[in-house]
Amino acid sequence: MVFFTNRATWLSVLDSKEDVSCVKHAVVMQIAPGAKDEAAKAKDVTLLSDWLPEYGEHLERGVTDRNDLASIVYTSGTTGRPKGVMLTHNNFLSNASNGMHSVAVTPQDQFLSFLPMSHALERTVGYYCPMMCGASVAFNRSIPQLAQDLVAIRPTVVVSVPRIFERIHNQIYGGLPQMSAIKRALFKAAIKIGWRRFEYSQGISSWSPSLLLHPLLDRLVGKAVREKLGGRMRYVVVGGAALSANVSKTFISLGLELLQGYGLTESSPIASVNTVNDNRPDSIGLPLHGVTLKLGDNDELLIRGDNVMAGYWRNEKDTKKAIIEDSDGRWLKTGDVASIDDQGFVRIVGRIKDILLLANGEKVPPSDIEAAIANDPLFEQVVVLGEGRSYLAAIVVVEPELWKQMCSEQGWIDQDITRPDVVTALLARVKLQMGQFPGYARIRKLYATSEEWTVESGLMTPTLKVKRPQVMERYAKEIAALYLGHNLYKSD
Repeated sequence: MVFFTNRATWLSVLDSKEDVSCVKHAVVMQIAPGAKDEAAKAKDVTLLSDWLPEYGEHLERGVTDRNDLASIVYTSGTTGRPKGVMLTHNNFLSNASNGMHSVAVTPQDQFLSFLPMSHALERTVGYYCPMMCGASVAFNRSIPQLAQDLVAIRPTVVVSVPRIFERIHNQIYGGLPQMSAIKRALFKAAIKIGWRRFEYSQGISSWSPSLLLHPLLDRLVGKAVREKLGGRMRYVVVGGAALSANVSKTFISLGLELLQGYGLTESSPIASVNTVNDNRPDSIGLPLHGVTLKLGDNDELLIRGDNVMAGYWRNEKDTKKAIIEDSDGRWLKTGDVASIDDQGFVRIVGRIKDILLLANGEKVPPSDIEAAIANDPLFEQVVVLGEGRSYLAAIVVVEPELWKQMCSEQGWIDQDITRPDVVTALLARVKLQMGQFPGYARIRKLYATSEEWTVESGLMTPTLKVKRPQVMERYAKEIAALYLGHNLYKSD
């Protein structure tokens, strides 16, 4: 589809030698009286007011109202069919402006953008915010070249999804066994003292003499890690999915400010964020300036503010389900179960739809367990199962290099990940991460694969979130075997 401002422009293109065979339709804003028949013969020309009667008038008048539609952003569809979220100019601009009240951006900042611009987080924080304050934005060539671009661009601000830092975290810890005993000791000390320093700076803990070691440990360990990220990073805004507390702790301890936030496409997207001075890594932060959060029925998190969408495109039924009104105003239902502490910090318990109800009546949020299992660098991706079942099971994807290393250590020549003894060993590693969970929330059975879930395979969203329904469909046979007790694995 191609748009032109007037019929004359379109006809001049047709008269030129340019190849326009790829153009299926042209939309023009004006057609002179009596010229409609001639225009129609040109090549499927339609008047804007005929083609888009509901919104064409906004474009025709030449002046944009703050509540006019700015964009239709489709959701990733992780919990259902994608829906077109109608976001107005006021939605985007108010969210970007209010976001900078919480996390400051200056004209001297250099952003490095690597998320798709179709993602509301990148568009608002990584595009509109720097545009508002005059900061610079460089665009990453590709995810495989991200490490090189970080060093070349030396950004001061990055907007990221957790997956990026989870991979870096796994690479760091996966390389520890190959380090000398002295280097491993220095690294562990840097994490311990760095975290204590962070808690002291946040007013969570008191000063300790051990903090005198921090400058030395930071110079030996923390600086080296930060240099690989460019060496100038002021902070990283992380959103789009839950960030593991262990991943946060590692990078914060090494001197990198990871600020986890929360939002939905339907909230333009930011609803809350941690700040440099008020950072609780186990939370999604404080409500954004100009945004109000409260708990509704079943502790569902509700959002009110100028950032709440106009509705879903041509979907009044779902719009009415998503937005409710009371005496306090118009609220967006997030579908997330949350808690809010006395200081106002918000914590997400899990998705209402994703919480697993076991056969014994126990309710289990799978995201907490998945994050715990992923603390072992061997497990790259995890989905926990158990809805309506008597116990929990999991599907895990192993990290290729660490998997080879484990096979070498165990003497597994064929590297067959489906052998019973291999599965038993992997399950034992999973259980090591489950100490904080009650008995009913432990993983009893496991299916492992070395096949990575990707966007191309349809098992991940463009922002690298796992599509749970698609994973369950892809491994339906294996899941059935886990619960039917059939011998899924090859015999020795």
